[in-house]
Amino acid sequence: MSEITNNAAVSPDKKVDPDAWKKELVGKSEKVQKAITMHHNKYNCAQSVACAFAEDLGMDEETVFRMMEGFGFGMGSMHECGAVSAMAAIAGLVESDGNLQAPASKKASYKAAKAMLKAFEEKNGSTICSVIKGVETKKVLRSCDGCVEDAVDIVERYLRGEL
Repeated sequence: MSEITNNAAVSPDKKVDPDAWKKELVGKSEKVQKAITMHHNKYNCAQSVACAFAEDLGMDEETVFRMMEGFGFGMGSMHECGAVSAMAAIAGLVESDGNLQAPASKKASYKAAKAMLKAFEEKNGSTICSVIKGVETKKVLRSCDGCVEDAVDIVERYLRGEL
């Protein structure tokens, strides 16, 4: 799978193409295209992933957007990647029985979240924003757009029962 980058393409005459990322969307799933477009429209990584699935989850986009805002940029501290946090939130929305008096679905939610996080870590080497961004190593493992793409792909696989 090719990586969608956050960097604008540079042509031979050194002019920057701020819309180069749009070319990378060709052939991607509708959800990946939606999430990456949201990311380029100032949604953070967590919002981009979760909002791409809002309608499928029976939620309105504004509520999901507001709920996921604090998870971007690794919860504002470059800890757990926001795209990864969105996958865990989606696992809860899908698996939870919503029983406030006697919840019995935690195990299923945890299992789904664990499977998605494992798939993300296997692909990217970490689920920690600062590690993925190479803060200490100076080796970037994946772009933010790439993390969003991977998280959406993983959620799609999970929803199809492939994880």
